[in-house]
Amino acid sequence: MKAVILAGGTGTRLLPLTRLLNKHLLPVGKLPMICYSINSLKEAGITDIMLVTSRHAAGMFTAFLGSGQEYGVSLTYRIQEEAGGIAQALTLSQSYIGDETKFVVLLGDNLYEESLRPHLDAFAQQQDGAMVLLKQVPDPERYGVPVFDESGSITYIEEKPSNPQTNSCVTGIYMYDSSVFAFIATQSPSQRGELEITDVNNVYASQGKLEYRHLTGWWTDAGTFQSLHEAAIKMMDDEP
Repeated sequence: MKAVILAGGTGTRLLPLTRLLNKHLLPVGKLPMICYSINSLKEAGITDIMLVTSRHAAGMFTAFLGSGQEYGVSLTYRIQEEAGGIAQALTLSQSYIGDETKFVVLLGDNLYEESLRPHLDAFAQQQDGAMVLLKQVPDPERYGVPVFDESGSITYIEEKPSNPQTNSCVTGIYMYDSSVFAFIATQSPSQRGELEITDVNNVYASQGKLEYRHLTGWWTDAGTFQSLHEAAIKMMDDEP
């Protein structure tokens, strides 16, 4: 199985730090943030990784990570020329994924403590479709929130609801089969001019093909000063 790490974006909530560095290169504990995604994938047995980032940050990533040899992985890079959303960034990996029937996507600012291996193993046994990882949080209104039917299946994901129906949110860890690229091609930009990954996940949900599992350990998206600080404390002793 291959993996895609999405590490673009402007990181506006972390200004002025992100005037100097791409958000995913900011230090978390003893290491740049991006190292944790790479290490998590390697620990789960995935060593073929594509990293999608912006043009202005690409040189910093290649200077720091190189080919990935130092980290025991093989890195390929793609450039997202302008912000077009997570789903648009994902399309840049289509030729890289190639004949792979399933792959995993990580948002590079998602940090977590548990192994991905059992979740990837479960997805490998899934016939087709997609899988998302959920996490119970105190503020689900900040995220995409799953809505379940009576059988416990996800019927759709509601983005940043004012009245969440559950305290579980969708994390930035997604697993897809190759049909995801066809689904993205049917989408139109949202009001903010981006192709939204939630809309793509909802196509799978509408077909009854969006499975889920729960993260039980610590998780955060380190996109604010508060979450970045909390992540630094949590990851201080974690040295890939």
